[in-house]
Amino acid sequence: MRRLLRWPGNVLHVVHLFLVVVLGGLLYALGRLGTLFIFPRARRARAVGTLRGWLLRRAMTSLGATFIKMGQVMSTRPDLFSPEVIAQLRRLQDRLPPFRFARVRQLVEADLGAPLGELFEHVEPRPVAAASVAQVHRARLPGGREVALQVLRPDVRRQVERDGKLLLLGARLLALHPRARLSDPVGHLRHFVDAIHEQTDLRHEADNYRRFHANFAGWQERVTFPEVVASHSGPRVLTMEFIHGVKVDALPPGSHARVAESVRQAMFKMCFDDGFMHADLHPGNMFVRGDDQLVIIDVGLCKELHEDVLVQFIDMSKCLSMGDPDDLVGHLRRFHVYLDGVDWEALRRDVDAFATRFRAQAIGELDYGTLINEMLALGRRYHVRPVTDLTMVLVGIVTSQGIGKMLQPEVNVFAELARYLMPVLMRRNERIPETAQARAAQA
Repeated sequence: MRRLLRWPGNVLHVVHLFLVVVLGGLLYALGRLGTLFIFPRARRARAVGTLRGWLLRRAMTSLGATFIKMGQVMSTRPDLFSPEVIAQLRRLQDRLPPFRFARVRQLVEADLGAPLGELFEHVEPRPVAAASVAQVHRARLPGGREVALQVLRPDVRRQVERDGKLLLLGARLLALHPRARLSDPVGHLRHFVDAIHEQTDLRHEADNYRRFHANFAGWQERVTFPEVVASHSGPRVLTMEFIHGVKVDALPPGSHARVAESVRQAMFKMCFDDGFMHADLHPGNMFVRGDDQLVIIDVGLCKELHEDVLVQFIDMSKCLSMGDPDDLVGHLRRFHVYLDGVDWEALRRDVDAFATRFRAQAIGELDYGTLINEMLALGRRYHVRPVTDLTMVLVGIVTSQGIGKMLQPEVNVFAELARYLMPVLMRRNERIPETAQARAAQA
């Protein structure tokens, strides 16, 4: 009976999705035509990328929670989307209207098996945050300890499963076209949908917090994560320490060297020591409290890295800094995913030009974000992409550089990364690359 009652809503949702796709397609066609007359050839590609990203962002906002969350996951994949599209997707806001406190009470009591008044001394009815997957209430445990009570949105898991099936159907239809099939739309869509689906079981997020606590044991004075209250957590409820602090991007003007270093060191540790990283790390997910302690939150989206990701990263760095074009192309063939029909000779010429520009810059002038964006743009042009793990590492390094520039502009991330990797390489018996950065770090 319940399934029967859901049919009208499902049909309306499909009609809404269809209308959004049709309207979006029409607006894109008109916008593409407009760029031919408004923008010179040199700026046209960027204008089209911005148009695509804007239309995606507006469509996902219109379609609701699942699509908003998917856009946020997509924004972590610069190997698949241009910087203009990524910039638009990062502006997606998942602040949705909160659901009623009566439903919060029902979900908490159903998950934890006791009345709300017995579980908590007090729960504020008005949430402090209402996002696409869950909302958070300030609460106190018996005894007075202040906690954050995170509660999953009612039926959000079913919505994700429903929308995921629709999206995968669309991807399969798209894959019928031979050229579109080369980009593996079904595989990428499945990756995005699986990532969102995992976030609809808060036990995964609780496990991620516990794992980060274990990985960062001994770092508590510099970097920490909220502590999970296991007795008050379940599939749809997550209770954890309430964090008081200032977001990294809201710190007062001036140099914040200790915080900047903590951000860099935490990211390097996740990528190269632990092989387990926060896949959605941005200034809004980092707080600073007394004595410049960095607190990292919102660990629902994490990535387990393959053990050879450091080998891939070092090989790429060696090829960029001291290899010839054949070395760089050889690296792409070994460690990247490439599709049929790659023009390797044309790629070799473009890689040579890229490496020449890169090496001509003084070390202090290098911008890791620009470097990596140019590399990924080359990959997109020739349908050669780094494996997902290496992409996540590159994104993590760019993120740490961006935050570092905001907090401590004078520090060079290349030197800091080389200094961090040197003992890691020696522990793993990896050959240290013969580069200027490596020699400087050893000195």
